[in-house]
Amino acid sequence: MKPFTSQSSKGTLLIKCIKHNSAEYKDTVALRDVVLRKPLGLDFDPSDLDKESNSIHVACYLNDALAGCLILQPDDQRGLKMRQVAVSPECQGTGIGKAMVRYSEQYARENGYNKIHMHARDTAVPFYVGLGYSIEGEPFEEVTIPHRHMFKVLV
Repeated sequence: MKPFTSQSSKGTLLIKCIKHNSAEYKDTVALRDVVLRKPLGLDFDPSDLDKESNSIHVACYLNDALAGCLILQPDDQRGLKMRQVAVSPECQGTGIGKAMVRYSEQYARENGYNKIHMHARDTAVPFYVGLGYSIEGEPFEEVTIPHRHMFKVLV
């Protein structure tokens, strides 16, 4: 999928797919570590990062600085599991998360996927509901905190 570029009052926004193990990928791992892992007292296991080689990696840049990232992991049912959504603390609340999710949905449609699902942290559930995602099943614990399974069928 072609990169997405737009202008806003904050500057130039660029969203694109990046390659696993590239310098850009390593920057996204560092961002995910700061936003998602360190607050929970967790670290990345190198073998877990190796398993990401078959996933689609999305990075978002604001004025050429990494502002957010996420991973799309293909499943067996023509769906994608959205994982590791992270927005840098100084960019949270600016629409970057929404823009990355919309980009991911367009990527999915263009590549024949019909569903995106995820394990969303409880604190992120309202964000995803606002983007049209539905809650499925009961709450559960993952990486020491409450999560919900959520999904969106793409049309």
